[in-house]
Order: sequence, then C-alpha cells, then structure tokens
Amino acid sequence: MSKALFIIDVQNDFTEGGALGVEGGAAVASGITRYLVEHAADYATIFASRDWHDDGNDNGGHFATDAAPDFVDTWPAHCVAGTSGADYHPDLDTAAVTFHIRKGQGKPAYSIFEGTTEVGESVHQLLTERGVTHVDVVGIATDYCVRASALDALEHGQHVRVLSDLVAGVAAESSTAALAELGHAGAEIVASGAAAR
Repeated sequence: MSKALFIIDVQNDFTEGGALGVEGGAAVASGITRYLVEHAADYATIFASRDWHDDGNDNGGHFATDAAPDFVDTWPAHCVAGTSGADYHPDLDTAAVTFHIRKGQGKPAYSIFEGTTEVGESVHQLLTERGVTHVDVVGIATDYCVRASALDALEHGQHVRVLSDLVAGVAAESSTAALAELGHAGAEIVASGAAAR
C-alpha cells in the first residue's frame, strides 16, 4: 500500500483576510503543519495544490468581470499567479511536499487533478507511477476544491480519507453536505488523530 497526502489550496487568498478567505483557514494551515511534523513519513508522496490564475483575463469566466460574482460559478479575482494571494499561507510548512501542483491557469479548476506540476506532469500520472492506492485529503475549501479533489480521487480508484479537522469550508451547511456526499461516494471522513492510527 502506497499512501499520498493531498494538501488543497492552503493559500493566503483562501484564509482570513484574503480575497476569498474562509473562517478557520489559518488554523487549518497550522494544523496541517503540526500533522506533518509527526506524520509526513507515513506518506510516500505529498502533493500541495494552489490556484494559479492568470492576470488580466477572466480565466474562462471564472472571475466575475461584467457582473457581481455569484459565488457558485463566478468569483472575485483571487490567487493570481505571482501575487501574495497565491502564496501558501505562512503557517503551512511545505518542506515535506513532493510535488507542487498549479491549477486554473486560464480556466476554472477546482480539483487537484485538473492541475499539473511546473513541468506539466499530471496528478493521475504521478499517482500511477508511484503505485499510490490510498489518498488522504486536507485543505481548503471543504465544499469546493477539497470536495472536487476527493471525488476525483475516488473516480481514479483511490481509497480516500478526508481528515475532518484539517479542512475548512466556505459555509457550514454546504461543507456538511460536501462531507456527507463524500462519505456516500465511498470516502472515509476521519479526524487526523484517528487517521494516524
């Protein structure tokens, strides 16, 4: 059994004070760092994704430019490549990360599987090459990119766990619904303390 960890979009723009900051985002950043101190060695591969949107265009309709964002399909500008908003949150220690994944370059992208490494490798390709069968998922936001990434991992045949104390969502109701959907789809929803056993 080869395990991977997905750290989803723990970026300044998705944490408190950012363009699309979620409550609890900074706590998730520091919580993941604490988890990695004890458990990075449990994973053969650690992926960290970031939204990495183009500057100067609407990124395939992802950025609201002509009307107010609907916060479903259109959003305020966020995580523009090369800006501080696109940087990892300072409380997230990425020293143990094996692959950094950039997604949404010119188009909408929620799942880590829609991104690539800087040299163009896909997540699916890297998981296959490394014989990964089990994926744990942490990060932001529970009801959007965490949800999409976990569902795609299940679609790719992975055994998936979402570490429920290391995710933060846009809204409580939609985050609860997302975790229920993931559980119904076959993911395990567990606390990080239980996951480590």
